[in-house]
Amino acid sequence: MLVYGKNVAKEYLKTNKVRKVFLSNSFKDQEILSMINNSVEVEYLDKKRLSKYPKVNQGIILDVIDFEYSQLDTNASFLVMLDHIEDPHNFGAIIRSSEAAKVDGIIIPKDRQVMVNDTVLKTSAGTADKVNIIRVTNLTNTIKELKKAGFWIVGTDMKGQDYSTIDYSGKICIICGNEGHGLSELVKKQCDFIASIPMKGTVNSLNASVATGIILFKALESRGN
Repeated sequence: MLVYGKNVAKEYLKTNKVRKVFLSNSFKDQEILSMINNSVEVEYLDKKRLSKYPKVNQGIILDVIDFEYSQLDTNASFLVMLDHIEDPHNFGAIIRSSEAAKVDGIIIPKDRQVMVNDTVLKTSAGTADKVNIIRVTNLTNTIKELKKAGFWIVGTDMKGQDYSTIDYSGKICIICGNEGHGLSELVKKQCDFIASIPMKGTVNSLNASVATGIILFKALESRGN
């Protein structure tokens, strides 16, 4: 898998997952250059060859080992579930917020959901490798499994109770719905609470990743972490 950009590079170069580094002939970031292990192959690219890659590469491209997904651990206490997020930028931003909020893992469905790709990794600023990302076959069955393990399930939707009135202190799973359709009806029926963020301006909803971030940090505050 190829990943792009300085922030992602800084995180991956701390691991043993880099197979090769491609650098612009004019690349001069000394911090990153000092992080490149002598055992890693480096290839310099001129402007013409570099132009074949996304323009947001910032002069550095890494060939890394494909992303490895984790297994569901019901002994965790703070989880996020994505109900078919399609935009890799939203997914990457949610990963970044989840890592900052000390989330134990992010659950995603195997179908109709963007996977961890180069755009997700770049948007997450390299934090995807620090959060357990779990792929499951069926979200509804996974929710039932979580409930048996003592989790409270909090969905997010425009029509629900004020998110600040919910108790997030126990074992909790917060579900973010699809960008266009929100939570699926099957998932919504499994929720113990539906959290809404009151809107004071002229817009009636927030971007999925922004809304998720707000609720995650309210949960973090409630949990006293």
